[in-house]
Amino acid sequence: MASRAGPILRAIGNVQLLSSVLVLPSLALSLGDADGAELAFLQSFLVLFAVGLLMYLPTRRARSELRLRDGFLVTSAVWAIVSLVLALPLMLAPPYLGYIGALFEVVSGLTTTGSTVIVGLDGLPRSVLLYRALLQFYGGLGIVVLAVAVLPSLRVGGMQLTKGEITGPVKNTKLTPRIRETAAALWTIYLGLNVACILAYWACGMGFFDALCHGFTTVATSGFSNHDASLGHFDNPVIEIVAIVFMLLGSASFALHYVAWRRGSATVYAGDGEFRLLLRIAGVLTLVVALDLGLRGVYASGGETLRHAAFQVVSGLTTTGYTTSGFAHWPGMAPALIVLAAFVGGCAGSTAGGIKLVRVQIVARLARRELMRLVHPHGRFPVKLNRSIVGDELINTVAAFVAVFFASLIASGLAIAATGVDLYTAFAAAASCITNLGPGLGGVAAHFQDLNDAALLISALTMLIGRLEVFTVLVLLTPALWRE
Repeated sequence: MASRAGPILRAIGNVQLLSSVLVLPSLALSLGDADGAELAFLQSFLVLFAVGLLMYLPTRRARSELRLRDGFLVTSAVWAIVSLVLALPLMLAPPYLGYIGALFEVVSGLTTTGSTVIVGLDGLPRSVLLYRALLQFYGGLGIVVLAVAVLPSLRVGGMQLTKGEITGPVKNTKLTPRIRETAAALWTIYLGLNVACILAYWACGMGFFDALCHGFTTVATSGFSNHDASLGHFDNPVIEIVAIVFMLLGSASFALHYVAWRRGSATVYAGDGEFRLLLRIAGVLTLVVALDLGLRGVYASGGETLRHAAFQVVSGLTTTGYTTSGFAHWPGMAPALIVLAAFVGGCAGSTAGGIKLVRVQIVARLARRELMRLVHPHGRFPVKLNRSIVGDELINTVAAFVAVFFASLIASGLAIAATGVDLYTAFAAAASCITNLGPGLGGVAAHFQDLNDAALLISALTMLIGRLEVFTVLVLLTPALWRE
């Protein structure tokens, strides 16, 4: 293991140095606004830079290629160390959180979960609001994927590094011959979507600063807002339509975006079965929720009912977590349905959380196959996806992922409950965190401020497990991995 320490520490140090840059825009804005938070951002930058430098300098000549297990270790370590250090500004500047609260907020940002312990967002300095938005922008496609894209020194072992962050059941697909070029292409598309979203919000009446921050948190399907009322603050149907469009684009596969970009045609979206399914599920759930709200007379008109139903369904399904009217307080089944939609999530290779649609499709077809076998014991019923037969290896991988995903959910919910949180709120918090949804039900419907420190730490770990798709974190606890 000692011989592997050099390349591992070098890779972690590289990413830490890159992460320190995240603080600089907020530092510049704080200096410009003279809001008193500049020292907090400067200290955070110096600590993060120093940590990266201490890891990088002694190992800068290490050139060994990283192995698969090294990639899992680097990915998990990077997310943990970056989170631990980036919590400093939220302690040293408004909102002056305790360390556990600040750590929770940062993990929520980087994992694009969107849960918060802050009440009073409207009164925070702009530099702090920008910082929260940048955390989610940074975590959208992944910290390590960005590092591989911009740091030539990480080209060795780049595929091993990105496997831990790329979402979906198939993690070996490369859009270009070199993984660094693939990472750069994905981030170019991601930046383009962010710019388009920012300009669209601005054109629809948002102030530029609000448009900037909400653009960063919409395409990342993350949900942090500059206002306690989230997008409901603007009460603007056109802004909500823009949000729906870009939440859906953020939850589409970025490989699909890449193909559309290279061909210069949007017709590829219509030909993608997973994206079509995403739209169909959104449409069906919108009608179901709208019907439920309409029958209960929650809103005065059918148009308003459909407006809020569509927005909250898309926000939940894409695991963005924006709200317009506090869906958790709706009567009937609608709140639970929206939270359950987050378990489905978006497409593989997107910024959305959840299990991912392709996995849900495979599990559904697997269940159908087993039912058919009960009726026809000697029949052959292959599992097909997009008219192609899915191999047993992939089926087993998906089934194992889903099983471990729900086992992690149960373990997290029980652990949070063990800290003294009521059972309903504990499992609502666990569901919100592992799907990276953000808002939950019960005591975490609006914020997580009322949870104790132990519950917040468990929730933060659950967010990391959800964002890194369970196995990236849990594989490090497997003794067999370290006996290679």
